[in-house]
Amino acid sequence: MAKHLAFCLVMLKLSIAFANVPNTLNETCLDDIDIVLQINLYKNSCPDAEPIIFSWVQNAVSQDSRMAASLLRLHFHDCFVNGCDASVLLDDTEDFIGEKTAPPNLNSLRGFEVIDAIKAELESVCPGTVSCADILATVARDSVVLAGGPSWEVEMGRKDSLVASKAAAINNIPGPNSTVPTLVAKFQNVGLSFNDMVALSGAHTMGMARCSTFSSRLHGLNGPDINLDFLETLQQLCSESDSNTKLAHLDLATPATFDNQYYVNLLSGEGLLPSDQALVTQDYQTRQLVLSYAEDPLAFFEDFKNSMLKMGSLGALTGNEGEIRRNCRIVN
Repeated sequence: MAKHLAFCLVMLKLSIAFANVPNTLNETCLDDIDIVLQINLYKNSCPDAEPIIFSWVQNAVSQDSRMAASLLRLHFHDCFVNGCDASVLLDDTEDFIGEKTAPPNLNSLRGFEVIDAIKAELESVCPGTVSCADILATVARDSVVLAGGPSWEVEMGRKDSLVASKAAAINNIPGPNSTVPTLVAKFQNVGLSFNDMVALSGAHTMGMARCSTFSSRLHGLNGPDINLDFLETLQQLCSESDSNTKLAHLDLATPATFDNQYYVNLLSGEGLLPSDQALVTQDYQTRQLVLSYAEDPLAFFEDFKNSMLKMGSLGALTGNEGEIRRNCRIVN
């Protein structure tokens, strides 16, 4: 164990020394497992992998702008449950319970058919090469880019899990009514910091949510910062007969664009989810970060990119762990 710790320290020093060198490895020492993720991993084994993925995401988003948020969300909901291992994609069977029926995912996650289409083409071009977990990480980046947000080099090398955990999906994924302490705890439980939580919350600058997820906002339960005009708009939308399925934009101003408008909205009392508005009403530190991102979109983009890379490396299965699924919905 001492030798292993010494090796980890050496690798950490090397990674710092070569931090700006292209194709560097992201190596994390966890017990006796070395987790290695690498950019341009498929350069030789499947050179068309990223162009194929981008093409499918571009097509999906052009047909439905909301799909950018949906595909990004798949990656989030995957990584928060035992790491980024594509467990969220596994279907239930007679003898297997996946994560799709967990309350945070049921009738909420979408875009599975886009992942299926990407996987099918990749299997025809370079079979058994690109994992479903790497596909999820890449479509998340591409969705952000296509919506006008920052780009980053996706680190590859994840394997796909053989198992899933409905219980972990229920317990680990932050809910729409979460308080700031709950948000901080759930992010820290998976290895993400206070700052990561505020930066990654900015993903809510695009996408939609059902009336049922923000019902407490409808009754003005979020303190003095409530925006009455905004509240009336939501009450009108959610008073209609089909309110259970009615959707509202997380960002009314620029709903399909990845920008810093989410933080601007929070400061004017127009955060849709209670967990969003809580960032400015419940905690001084989160409010200060919201202010900084509202004032400086480039700072938000940089922090979001770095936090996405950090989240994307959580619990990655590599080496002899996991497998590369032929079909993302079932284990081989």
